[in-house]
Amino acid sequence: MTAGKHDQEKRRELRSYVVGFVAAAGLTTLAFLVVAVGMTSSTAYLVIGAAALAQVVVHFRFFLHIGLQRSTSDDLQLILFTTLIITLMAGGTIWILGNLHHRMI
Repeated sequence: MTAGKHDQEKRRELRSYVVGFVAAAGLTTLAFLVVAVGMTSSTAYLVIGAAALAQVVVHFRFFLHIGLQRSTSDDLQLILFTTLIITLMAGGTIWILGNLHHRMI
């Protein structure tokens, strides 16, 4: 690899990180602004939820370098399995705590 090509690759990677950082910071700021402005709760939940999903996509794309191309299907399967396990753990915890709360009342 030539020095010029290497420098161009570094610039492209740095640009990707900067774009990801700006997008993530913007989405985080949006969530804080929604709460600070005092939107109605249903609208605030909707906007914050959409910003959170967009934040996940930004992190996958710009920081973890995981896209939807065919070459990264193994990475996508790993992420989906991890999401399933975390969802089961969180759901089970909420279920158990809800059951304990119901029995204590």
